[in-house]
Amino acid sequence: MLIINGAVHTMDGPIIEKGYVAVSGSKIAAVGPMEECPQNWGGEVFDAQGGHICPGFIDAHCHLGMFGDALGFESDDGNEETDPCTPHLRAIDAVNPLDRCFAEARAAGVTTVLTGPGSANPVSGQFAALKTDGRWVDAMVMKAPAAMKIALGENPKQVYHDRDETPVTRMATAAIIRENLRKAVEYGEKLDKAASDEEADPPDYDAKLEALLPVVRGELPVHIHAHRADDIATGVRIAREFGLRCVIVHGTEGHLIPELLLQAGVPVITGPALGDRSKPELANMTLENPAILQRAGVPVAICTDHPEVPIQYLPLCAALAVKGGLEAEAALAAITVNAARIAGLDGILGSLVPGREADIVVTSGHPLELLGQVRAVLIGGRRI
Repeated sequence: MLIINGAVHTMDGPIIEKGYVAVSGSKIAAVGPMEECPQNWGGEVFDAQGGHICPGFIDAHCHLGMFGDALGFESDDGNEETDPCTPHLRAIDAVNPLDRCFAEARAAGVTTVLTGPGSANPVSGQFAALKTDGRWVDAMVMKAPAAMKIALGENPKQVYHDRDETPVTRMATAAIIRENLRKAVEYGEKLDKAASDEEADPPDYDAKLEALLPVVRGELPVHIHAHRADDIATGVRIAREFGLRCVIVHGTEGHLIPELLLQAGVPVITGPALGDRSKPELANMTLENPAILQRAGVPVAICTDHPEVPIQYLPLCAALAVKGGLEAEAALAAITVNAARIAGLDGILGSLVPGREADIVVTSGHPLELLGQVRAVLIGGRRI
């Protein structure tokens, strides 16, 4: 397909005010101004008619397919509230690609998501990076696991307080996380010793510790659910103690401690901010959070946390960040190239560069404009 006559947001340089994007198979073949547009194109041509052409939107944190739309308990598969440490749980075993919210995501231009378990457990389980087009999850996977989810703050306290079990304090939540990370370190050391010493016995198989091995070895990032500033600091502290690669998810009070995040080199997936301050740890929620973090030099992505905010409103969440002071192109980056980097998909998705996956959205107005329309969506070079 050849997409012509649009403002091209490559996310890899300046906007091409009147340009084209050529697609060959599942990849982007060429991008440039209309003066350089291929002549006598043999395939389908789509005229953007002065609209905007940008990379497919990426929601860097949601629970799409984990909590079925309008189905209640029968399709509520996002939180295993029976054990505070469940690193062996895999999002791909719970995602329902036929949930209608996938279709709503595609229609809104959301082509990739990081989806996984909720924040009931201190160690929650494995997230996956998925394309939003497909009928079975294995055909949609970009990366699985993409991250290990851990949770701090109110949610684990609330869940286990109601059960009269530990953890019911922030101290206990952090202790459970540390305990299991340390067990994983020791488990790995025993495996390594058994591999190099014929007389050493390997440890008994442990599914939880096997799942945590890539985390403590620095191969798999941890995505840390944290709203309050002190919880963010605890997440950074634990990551430092174990040498973990970490991302703060939500980071509602990140604007109060941007220098800590910058010094630690920790990205933040902000949001959702389209809603009320429904619990105490959201007391300092502000639309200015992404702008403050970005100005401080902290890498920022924006999420919906679907179903907290429906997935189709990801561009609206980015637009609200603009209202809070973030530049429009930086807000677009937060749901494209920045989200791809944080997801470990940089170089594959998130920008309109030859050789990247042809996940493309064409809109009638600016992609963050509320009244604009999505005119075309391509996923892997195929128009949806």
